[in-house]
Amino acid sequence: MRTLKSTLAMVAAVLLVVACGPSDKTVETSDAKAVASAENATTVAINTESSMITWIGSKPAGKHNGTIPITAGELNVEGNEIVAANFQMDITNLVVLDLPADSEYNGKLKGHLMSADFFDAENYPTATFEMTGTEIFDATKVSSDLDEPKTDNTPASMGDIMVENPTHIISGNLTMRGTTKNISFPATVTMENGTVKARANFNIDRTEWGLTFKERASLAEKLKDDFIYNTVNVGFELEAGTKASL
Repeated sequence: MRTLKSTLAMVAAVLLVVACGPSDKTVETSDAKAVASAENATTVAINTESSMITWIGSKPAGKHNGTIPITAGELNVEGNEIVAANFQMDITNLVVLDLPADSEYNGKLKGHLMSADFFDAENYPTATFEMTGTEIFDATKVSSDLDEPKTDNTPASMGDIMVENPTHIISGNLTMRGTTKNISFPATVTMENGTVKARANFNIDRTEWGLTFKERASLAEKLKDDFIYNTVNVGFELEAGTKASL
């Protein structure tokens, strides 16, 4: 009887997670768009030492978080506005922060993320972002609704995690695992003393980029995947400019 109860509970949890598809808890995605023009702009290199990507992955039983290094990139500025931008991320050097660096579990989690089930880092070692447009921030375009199964580790909604006092909505082509999707998200952009800084925090649906167990996966593996929320929190901090490039 105890086994039957455990099995029924597992099936019920799977159905809850599977029933939750993409919604306004994540950025909207569309096909890739033309990259923003920077013909008359000033180009400033991104400081890779002070710029980074952050991530949080969630499941009903817990969360993991870490960073992905930015290895190259540039911002294109006209006056006080960023008119174009691009940067490259090194997937192979993804870092898991919530588990001890030398622990077995840290190695297993990173190995899983690098595998063909998720980033497939052997074939797609880098990810890129190319800006396609920007506009002044409009709060009506960001929803705080969250349609996820409720647990202690339910991912936070877009409205809850976005940066304070956003100034712009930035659009761009995000490429991971050979798939490019255009996304839009709130960001805070500041320019002071020759240094440009941009910060953002938003949610994506990992399955839009194929970050999920593939058809070859066993039933047990697919059940594990169903226990991982599709929603992944992504943040970035960029710094570029006269001081940053010294």
